[in-house]
Amino acid sequence: MSATKYPEKGPPSPSVDIRTDDEVVQESSTEMISRSHSLHRKLRGKEVQLFAIGGAIGTSLYVQMGSALPKGGPAGLFVAFLIWGAIMWAVNECFAEMVTFLPVPSPFIRFGGEWVDGALGFAMAWNFFLNMAFLVPFEIVAMNIMITFWTDKVPVEAIIVAMIVLYAILNIITVRYFGISEFYLSIFKVVLMIGLFFFVFITMLGGNPLHDRYGFRYWDNPGAFVEHLVPGGTGKFLGVLSCVYQASFSICGPEYISMVAAETENPRKILPPAFRSFVWRILVFFVGSALCMGIVIPYNDPTLLGILGGDISGSGTGAASPYVIAMQRLQISGLPHLVNALIMTSIFSAGNGLLFAATRTLHGMSLQGQAPRFFSWCTNNGVPLWALLASLSFCLLAFLQVNSSSAVVMTYLVDLVTCCQLINYGFTALTYRHFFSALKKQGISRDTLPYKGRFQPYTCYIAMGGTSFMLLAGGYDLFLAGGWDVMWFFLDYGMIAFFILAFAFWKLCFRSKYIQPGTANLTLGGLKEDIDNYEAILIPREPGKIDKVLNFIFE
Repeated sequence: MSATKYPEKGPPSPSVDIRTDDEVVQESSTEMISRSHSLHRKLRGKEVQLFAIGGAIGTSLYVQMGSALPKGGPAGLFVAFLIWGAIMWAVNECFAEMVTFLPVPSPFIRFGGEWVDGALGFAMAWNFFLNMAFLVPFEIVAMNIMITFWTDKVPVEAIIVAMIVLYAILNIITVRYFGISEFYLSIFKVVLMIGLFFFVFITMLGGNPLHDRYGFRYWDNPGAFVEHLVPGGTGKFLGVLSCVYQASFSICGPEYISMVAAETENPRKILPPAFRSFVWRILVFFVGSALCMGIVIPYNDPTLLGILGGDISGSGTGAASPYVIAMQRLQISGLPHLVNALIMTSIFSAGNGLLFAATRTLHGMSLQGQAPRFFSWCTNNGVPLWALLASLSFCLLAFLQVNSSSAVVMTYLVDLVTCCQLINYGFTALTYRHFFSALKKQGISRDTLPYKGRFQPYTCYIAMGGTSFMLLAGGYDLFLAGGWDVMWFFLDYGMIAFFILAFAFWKLCFRSKYIQPGTANLTLGGLKEDIDNYEAILIPREPGKIDKVLNFIFE
């Protein structure tokens, strides 16, 4: 293997490339815009929609969301996802207006560095990389839980090593097929989720071997809300708050659309519908799943409580998914095994995609001088080998399962990832406020934009306020009587300290300047004109029959 030559300098932002060329080569943003908009196959509307949906649908919707049910109850879980869904809608409006205006690689990170402060772009880049990297061992831990549905004879260490090896092989030899494979796997995830919704609807009406017409029984007994940590109304409020924190981990999506912005065939036409449909994805998949989980099992289900507390061991503990628990309770033969296997397929796909994103993000950061230069070295077929190995090293966190229960280790990783997500969402909203001021002071009417965010700039205030509140409230349980724990304090707030240190490092070492609101260069050094010219000469491909059907569904 030999190294591939790369440019020495580039704009200050990482880039994630999901092309399916024979060689996947990271370039500076300027080169990527000019080359990628002309030479290789671009993503169509249905593909962007599916990437967004597939990226958002993961382990949480099948398994991990159930961990919040004993804390808030079915109504608490449902209300919490509605509340956080509204916050995420506000975040989405900030992403949408900026990204459709300038669909460049890793846009929300790029904008933070170009329109607010170079130090912010650096801190957001590392924060986003860690977000992706921490999610890979999360998926490995989830895989171990699902395998124990059948047997506990396989050592945890063997599962972890096997997953790491498989991920390494797939990321080395199948780069060119990543885009198309993720497209079809996204369709699979959507079908699986819809199938689970039908399972809930049919069985709650009595369509099950027990002929048990259970409906909303568990909302009445044992109850709709849970008194969490303390009794009374305060306890119920804390229960809902714990579910909101879970929702802040589970609900995502705008960043996945943004990641493929520069890879979209006609971005200013295709991206707006993808962002607009985000609210329906929230309602259907996230809020819908929260509702269904509270229907199929009670919040005090002994199997769920035993798994979460690490009290149940041995074969069968893989039934951590409320759906699988319900299937077993209803004595539906065969279906729990099938669904468990299908969920495992989704988990494996999610981990592979996250590792790919983490690797390409670190590689892009290296090209821009935001990470050590050796991470930019690639093999002949375009694999950034050192960046891949560095990203794989985070999988070693999965070995925490050896001394702790898998459910506890998942909680560790959820805390770290949630903090990362909230930071990037909040600072994306702050970046939007600078963008809004620049449009106003430079006389650019928002009515001329491809996407006009609703109720701005008040929407971005909601996004900043909501994410800031959850960042600070994430460790609420630490401040109650007897709840203090140094390790959990680090897990809840450690990423905030990392972000501040990263910002300060870049600010002090490179003397980056804060860009006053209204003075940002909205052309990004001429990239806007490049995209304008590309779209002016673009001749869209004629969709086939299947494309027309999929476009009707997803657009």
